[in-house]
Amino acid sequence: MLAALLFAYVPSFVDLFHTLWATDQNAHGPIVLTVSLWFLWFRAKQVRDEGLPAAPAPLSGWAVLLFGVTAFVIGRSQSVYLLEVGSLVPVLAGMTLLFFGMRILRRMWFAFFFMCFMVPLPGSVVDVLTQPMKIAVSWGAQHLLDLLGYPAGRSGVVLTVGQYQLLVADACAGLNSLFTLEALGLLYMNVMRHESVVRNAVLAMLIVPISFCANLLRVVVLALITYHLGDAAGQGFLHGFSGMVLFITALLLIMTVDGVLRKLPGLGRTAQVASA
Repeated sequence: MLAALLFAYVPSFVDLFHTLWATDQNAHGPIVLTVSLWFLWFRAKQVRDEGLPAAPAPLSGWAVLLFGVTAFVIGRSQSVYLLEVGSLVPVLAGMTLLFFGMRILRRMWFAFFFMCFMVPLPGSVVDVLTQPMKIAVSWGAQHLLDLLGYPAGRSGVVLTVGQYQLLVADACAGLNSLFTLEALGLLYMNVMRHESVVRNAVLAMLIVPISFCANLLRVVVLALITYHLGDAAGQGFLHGFSGMVLFITALLLIMTVDGVLRKLPGLGRTAQVASA
């Protein structure tokens, strides 16, 4: 079964590495894939240590597995990544049902759900979501630069800082960082096993403004680098470096917010992790 999975999906992921995942808009894909494989192993080890008995469900297992295989065949033949890559989730879920049963699947569900974040969205959906985010980021960056005393202007999604013009592109809109942070935030909550549903819901919702603020700061920092050091510095190494630094900052901010929520009454409980 492992050989069949590798034979089917390795070419798909190789194609992604050379196409969509090579772009800034979908750069989060390899990160989510790596973390997904680690978390799948992590959760499987937990389930094994808990000693849950296997109760295979062949009927539902074959149904889910055949659904996933059908989606893969259609997606691969028609070059639809949403079906081709997304089919990995029902294929793995079907195999889990087939060999281990529903109880094990319930314990593993988040590992499969987390994989959904690596599936590339259709271009039409990305365009609809990205355009308002670009406008909001460029508007916020202009007003923040004004507050800092810099000569800033804006025309749509084009920022003007001094003699330089900066286009807030799709990669700068924050959609990829939003997806990555939301995925890692949910993973963080699942690993920490917070008992409070309210705390989990609040933290998940706060990831959205945290991601927006981090990306807004990134655009402002790039604008300041360009203004003081020139266009070559703004579009060169410092462009990618600023994105990495602000991404790490956003993750630290998520942990900080979680620490604040922990101190609030009724939200500080964490479920005890079962020991082997």
